[in-house]
Amino acid sequence: MTVITHRTTETTHSVSRHVPHPLHSILLAGSVPLFLGALLSDVAYFRSYQIQWSNFASWLIAGGLVFCGLAILFAVVNLIKARHRAGRPLIYLLLLVATWVLGFINALQHAKDAWAVMPTGLVLSVIVTLLACAAAWIGLSNLRDGGEA
Repeated sequence: MTVITHRTTETTHSVSRHVPHPLHSILLAGSVPLFLGALLSDVAYFRSYQIQWSNFASWLIAGGLVFCGLAILFAVVNLIKARHRAGRPLIYLLLLVATWVLGFINALQHAKDAWAVMPTGLVLSVIVTLLACAAAWIGLSNLRDGGEA
């Protein structure tokens, strides 16, 4: 007769992957291609000076601001629900807010006459796109120490 014993190991903390709400994920991931599309439209306008590219960029920035603004609401709720009020949830929220604020300034820049948009609009589009990518990276790949974000 064989006796099998199992050893169990107790841990004092668990590491689980935080899964954001599906709508939060869609909004967060959706802001990246909108801001990226605005950047690509600005590059096309910078090279061709066809006014329609500036119009495309303006609309894409507006869409990115809507998605980013709604993602900020989810991030605020996640920060309120978080057990630890410092760390990644706060950094994530600050990145989203910086993205939205600079995106709004970029929208105001794009509201100017088409010739006045460049080169400031292009530089702002690069910065906003990089911030949106960083926020999406942190927001969609966070590791949490047990529980909610």
